[in-house]
Amino acid sequence: MSSTTAPPEKIFFGPFDVSTQVFYSTKHSFALVNIKPLMPGHVLVCPKKAYRRLTDMGADEVLDLFASVQVVQRMLAAYYFGEVTAREDDANDCYKGSFNIAIQDGPEAGQTVPHVHVHILPRIRGATAKSALTEADELYEKMAEEPGNVGGQQWDAALAAAHTSQFGDRPQPGGKFPKIEDSTREPRTMVEMEAETAAFRETINKVLGK
Repeated sequence: MSSTTAPPEKIFFGPFDVSTQVFYSTKHSFALVNIKPLMPGHVLVCPKKAYRRLTDMGADEVLDLFASVQVVQRMLAAYYFGEVTAREDDANDCYKGSFNIAIQDGPEAGQTVPHVHVHILPRIRGATAKSALTEADELYEKMAEEPGNVGGQQWDAALAAAHTSQFGDRPQPGGKFPKIEDSTREPRTMVEMEAETAAFRETINKVLGK
């Protein structure tokens, strides 16, 4: 893999030319800065082919995509968290921050550009970390609403540059989870879980041709 500051080829995110936003490129993948990040360091990693769904991708492309996610994570950790080193007394907490990594796989899940993309968001202690005082994380609300509408923001930028809409209607955000109170959720019985396990096992064997 190699990073590039000015990709020699044109790179598109869905229908949008994002060549000048790309800061990392491999054979199958690229990473770009976000036009309207939800928080500092919010970037996207995408396959170079405009696959609509993760399951459309080949195994080599999926491997390359998530290897690229790891590379970008390490870069963001170095940039926002400082030097990343494991400590002997706390080897499981070697980062000075955390990450949200998310894929909105399809329009019903909030995908507003028909091109697989992985969101990477560094959560910086004392700055953008989830508040310990709340159960929920407002980041997920923002991703499903207008602040997280990547397609709409790219559409706006293209319209401003060309003074005409060449990509159809402006994409709308979505994919918000209904609010579920934890107190109303009942644990399932072992019989229920084992029945679902059997159903999933049968289905996955069919998918794999077994």
